[in-house]
Amino acid sequence: MTRAALVVVDMQHVFADPASPWATPDYARAAAGVRRLLPSFAGATVWTRFVAPARPSGAWVRYYEEWPFALRPEDDPIWTIDGDLGPGTDPVVSAPTFGKWGPGLAAAVGDADELVVAGVSTDCCVLSTALAAADAGRAVVVPADACAGLSEADHERALAAMALYAPLIRISDVDEVTAAR
Repeated sequence: MTRAALVVVDMQHVFADPASPWATPDYARAAAGVRRLLPSFAGATVWTRFVAPARPSGAWVRYYEEWPFALRPEDDPIWTIDGDLGPGTDPVVSAPTFGKWGPGLAAAVGDADELVVAGVSTDCCVLSTALAAADAGRAVVVPADACAGLSEADHERALAAMALYAPLIRISDVDEVTAAR
């Protein structure tokens, strides 16, 4: 049997709050999908958090000139993971990058040979994380109904882009993922 881990990408207050400049309109859909996935991945779930860098550098300087509200320390409440979902005692990987794949996430998922990647936003952090994990040799499954983009069109475009990476990345849904567990 395949050893799979659930990677829940950036289910944070800053993306859930409708008043936030970074609100993800269909956040509730992603949260409902993640909620349905969690029981199947007890003890095999890793959460990620986007956080601002202490000092932006390179292209990030311009990025934060456009989004100055986000230049807050890691412990600011906007970066809090949605407490209705998790993380409980599951590991949390924080990074000041869209893509969360790197040594921290690799260590947290251990020897899982398949990653189920869900969360927000499909067209940014989910996409960036899935592509990098696939490049690193991990099989990636993206349950479309446990993700949300900045718009439905952006969500669909990101799913279509990830589907181009088959068989490294497979687009699925929550029912299929949970049935396989």
